Amino acid sequence: MNNRVLVIDDDPVFTRVLARSLRKRGLEVEQSHNSQQALQLVRDFQPDRVTLDLKMINESGLQLLPELLKLNPTLNIVVLTGYSSIATAVQAMKLGASNYLCKPANTEDILAAFSAQAIADVDVADNPVSVNRLEWEHIQKVLAENDGNVSATARALGMHRRTLQRKLSKRPVQR
Repeated sequence: MNNRVLVIDDDPVFTRVLARSLRKRGLEVEQSHNSQQALQLVRDFQPDRVTLDLKMINESGLQLLPELLKLNPTLNIVVLTGYSSIATAVQAMKLGASNYLCKPANTEDILAAFSAQAIADVDVADNPVSVNRLEWEHIQKVLAENDGNVSATARALGMHRRTLQRKLSKRPVQR
């Protein structure tokens, strides 16, 4: 392991703060704000770990994830998102992510997520998921199945496109 981390996120403040925190822990860090730059850095910088934002401007981390692994199949990738859902977590894991964390996540959480034990240490909640949360997760699942196409997702859900856009613009419903 070469202790190199690539932080991929479209938020420059977040990437700068996370990169600084990782450097303080003795890691070499590079930052990327889009998929093209990220792919080039995987070739040149050769990281062994990657934090990947799920939802970047006009890009999806889920689409970038297999491309990263094509360049380096041994990459340890942790997906970070402010829009978490069971559907996207499952899809990220199926595509090869090592772990999946909801923002805000601190540096310690991210470093723990890179270890294999992090997945086994996840606590299962005792309280059931709300109906609103289930609806939100279902919308995310159908949106992922339609490759992020809002119009196709609205048709599949039998919902007006503007109604769907309004639901998507809101923060995820808490459990």
